[in-house]
Amino acid sequence: MAGPHVRRLRTRSVAAATGILVTGLLAAPASPQEETPGGASGTVARTVGDARFEPGPCPKTPEPTAVLKGARCGTLSVPENRAKANSRRITLGVAIVPAAVGNPKRDPIVWLAGGPGDDAVGEAKMAIDGGLNRDRDVIFMSQRGTYSADPVLTCRTIDEFNARVVGLVYDARTTERRHVAATRSCRDRLADRGVDLAAYNDIESAADYADLRRTLNIPHWNVYGISYGTHLALVYMRDHPEGIRSVGIDGILPPSRAGSALAWSSAKQGFDGLFKACAEQPACNRRYPNLSATFDRLVRDLESKPVTTTVTPPGSPKPVKVVLDGGALVNWMTSATHVAPSVPRSIDELAHGKPQRIAEQWASGRINPQIFGRISHGLAYGVFCSQWVPYETEAEAARGGQATFPTFPRSVLAQAPQLTFLRSDCEAWRVPAAPRPVRDVTRSDIPTLALSGGFDSQTGADNGPYVARTLPRATVVTVPYEPHVVFAKSKCAQSIALSFFDTPTSPNTGCLKDLKPPKFEIAPARESMGLAAWRVQPGRVTGRS
Repeated sequence: MAGPHVRRLRTRSVAAATGILVTGLLAAPASPQEETPGGASGTVARTVGDARFEPGPCPKTPEPTAVLKGARCGTLSVPENRAKANSRRITLGVAIVPAAVGNPKRDPIVWLAGGPGDDAVGEAKMAIDGGLNRDRDVIFMSQRGTYSADPVLTCRTIDEFNARVVGLVYDARTTERRHVAATRSCRDRLADRGVDLAAYNDIESAADYADLRRTLNIPHWNVYGISYGTHLALVYMRDHPEGIRSVGIDGILPPSRAGSALAWSSAKQGFDGLFKACAEQPACNRRYPNLSATFDRLVRDLESKPVTTTVTPPGSPKPVKVVLDGGALVNWMTSATHVAPSVPRSIDELAHGKPQRIAEQWASGRINPQIFGRISHGLAYGVFCSQWVPYETEAEAARGGQATFPTFPRSVLAQAPQLTFLRSDCEAWRVPAAPRPVRDVTRSDIPTLALSGGFDSQTGADNGPYVARTLPRATVVTVPYEPHVVFAKSKCAQSIALSFFDTPTSPNTGCLKDLKPPKFEIAPARESMGLAAWRVQPGRVTGRS
C-alpha cells in the first residue's frame, strides 16, 4: 500500500472522546488580534493565540485545478507541536472557493480530506463538481504534512516500492522486509529534516481546524469529511465542538474502532453487498453462479501457489510482471468495488485461467509515476502508529479476520486489507501512543449526516449506525450499490448532502427509492464457451487441459 492507507481509491486506479488535548492547547490566553476590518473570509490577515492566517497565493496542486480560479487563498501558520513551548511553526495551505450564488449563506463548509495523507486542496474538484458550493463558500485546507503544506511529509521511496510490489508475492516475508525498509528509510529522512513525527495526528489536526475557523473570523461553519476525513471530523467535533453547525461524514471510519479487525469487517460487507447484487440479477446469477464461493476458493488456491502473468497497464511504457496471491486478490477486491459492474466477469476470468484483467487493474493504481509524491506517509503513519496499533492487540486483529473470513488461509488473515505489515511498519516508525481517550467514542448533539455505500469494502456501512449510537441528532443513510465515498459520483448522495446543510435535522432522502443496481458485465456466449475448458493451475497460467 502507499504506506497502508485507508483512503478513497479513484475509480480508474482500482488499484483508513474526549480526546485528551495536549498541554496548553487552548489554555494560553489569546494574543492581541491583528485584523484589517471588513472583507470576506480569506482576505484578511488575522492572529488568534498561536495561529495566524495570511492571505496569499493559492496552494500548489499536482495538476491545474480549474475550480480554484477565483478562490481566496492563503496560509495558516501554527505550532508543529502545541505541547512544546518552543515548537517550530508549520504552514498549511488554504483555499476558499466562493459560492456559486452572489449572496451566499453565512455558514461555509470546510472539507476534510481522505487518507490519511491526501491533501484537501487536491480534492476540491470532487467537492465542487458535486455542487457543494451551490450557496455556500467551501474551504479547503491542506492537513499538516500533506502535499501543499510546509513541511510536506511525502516519501517517494515508499511510492516506488509500492510500484515494485506488484511483481512480488504480496504477503511473503521477503516482501515484508523490503516494505519495512522503505518505511524506515522514509522515517529516517523526515527525522533528519527535523520533523517532529509525533506531532502529526488527529489531536493536532483537529486543533488546526479550530484555529482556522477562528483566524478566518467565522462564527459558525459546517464540516464535510470523506473516508479518513470522517475519522478526523469525529475527533474535531468531540474536541472542539464550538462553532460547528453541522457535520457530514461519508465513508465512515470511527476512531474508536479503527484498525485491522474493522478493515476485515468492512471488506466483508462490501464484498457481500456486491455478490448479493449479482445473485439477485438473473443474467449475472446464471452466468456467474456462486460468485462468493468462487472468490473464496481463488483466495485459497492463489495463496497456496501464486499465479504470475505480464500485462501492460494504460500509460505504462513497457510490460509489467504481476504476481497474484491470495492477499493480492483480497486487496484488489477491496478497491474493485469502485468498478462493480466488471467484478463478476473479472473473477470468472481469473477462475478460468485468464488473470490479465485483474492483474492490469491491480498494477495500474501502483505503477503510475504521476501518483508518486502525492500522499503524506508521515501523516499516515503518525495516525496509524499513535492512534491505531497501540490500541489493538495482534490477537484482536487476528480474531477479527478469522471471524469474518474463517476459510481464508492464516497467511492472508495475518495482513488486513489496506493495512499490510502495519504492525511492523509502526515498530520502524517509532512514535509514542496517543493518550488513550483518543479512542473514545464521540458524544455530541451536533446534527450529523452519516453516509455510507452499500458496496463500501473500505469502511463498512455498519459504521453509520455505530457512530449514531452516541450522536442523538444523527441521520444514518446507506446509499445502495455505491462504493466508498458516495459523494464522489452518486447524484443521490450529493442531493442528500446539500439538503442536509439546508436542514441538518431532516435531510431529503427521497432519491434513494429510485436507485437501481448496476448492470453487471456478461461475457459473450462464445467467450463463455471458450473459457469453459480453462482452469487456473496454481503457480502458472495454463491453456486447455
